Amino acid sequence: MNDPVSPADALRSSLAALLDGLPPKQAAQAVDRLIANYRGATPTDAPILRDRADVAAYAAYRMPATFEAVRSALEAFAEAVPDWVPGSHVDVGGGTGAATWAVSATWSGERSVTVLDWAEPALALGREIAAANPALRQAGWRRSRIGAALTLDDTDLVTVSYVLNELTASDRASLVEAAASAARAVVIVEAGTPAGYARVIEARDRLIAAGFHVAAPCPHSAACPIVPGADWCHFSTRVSRSSLHRQVKGGSLPYEDEKFSYVAAARFPVVPAPARVVRKPQIRKGQVLLDLCETDEQLRRTTVTKRHGDLYKAARDVDWGDAWPPYTSES
Repeated sequence: MNDPVSPADALRSSLAALLDGLPPKQAAQAVDRLIANYRGATPTDAPILRDRADVAAYAAYRMPATFEAVRSALEAFAEAVPDWVPGSHVDVGGGTGAATWAVSATWSGERSVTVLDWAEPALALGREIAAANPALRQAGWRRSRIGAALTLDDTDLVTVSYVLNELTASDRASLVEAAASAARAVVIVEAGTPAGYARVIEARDRLIAAGFHVAAPCPHSAACPIVPGADWCHFSTRVSRSSLHRQVKGGSLPYEDEKFSYVAAARFPVVPAPARVVRKPQIRKGQVLLDLCETDEQLRRTTVTKRHGDLYKAARDVDWGDAWPPYTSES
């Protein structure tokens, strides 16, 4: 019997098929415009994705990075809630559904899934791609205005990925409050920029005010110890680059690193990491330097040396964004 195809592999195959018949120049031009929109500072009150060409270009170019960023956030969340599995999921502003693929890659099994977005072409293509993922074949794809008028049915999990950038400040607040009212757990992912981090912190504060406990990345639910404007909390995940990536960005590397900021919080008890590695570890001869956000609401650098034995071995393997010390089966 053949092994089942992983969600990540199924997504890559589906996205590669999307570009068949789409002229490379047209795809590249659509991607250039989308990048300009998504990096812009001006919120919009209209869908950025306008037609199938836009959506196909967006899906092929951005879905792998969104999938990996959301999956990284969900894996950190799952470590903090090891006995919990969502039975239902609503992806707000989900477009072509990258976050739904990430949820299915994090927790096996079937669940009720609904994707809400205001761009009908994105929903149509997301539904088409989802046929390759058994966990998503019964998902609902609904057109919905994302903002002050949004209402959500009760659900276990709400994801909001790369959406807050598109909204006005008042609509961002309404969206987070709607998610907090409807969900047992909320995971929000934004670009790993100072502005993206600011939006995540704003959302984090609203979730805490609504009674949520931060599960990841923070080891506590107190105020972030980063001085506003002095730095920002973000992480990185590696993404395989498609031919479209290489065409648009140039270069020949088979991968790129997606920077992202996130918060994952729940209404139920969580066991956050004792500390979180918030910078790329520095490996030197006989020692590893780790920059950590710690439970006592402080940022500290710790040095792990060979004298620490197994902890030193673990430090040499730990990645930016990981819990420290690493979660174990006894954690």
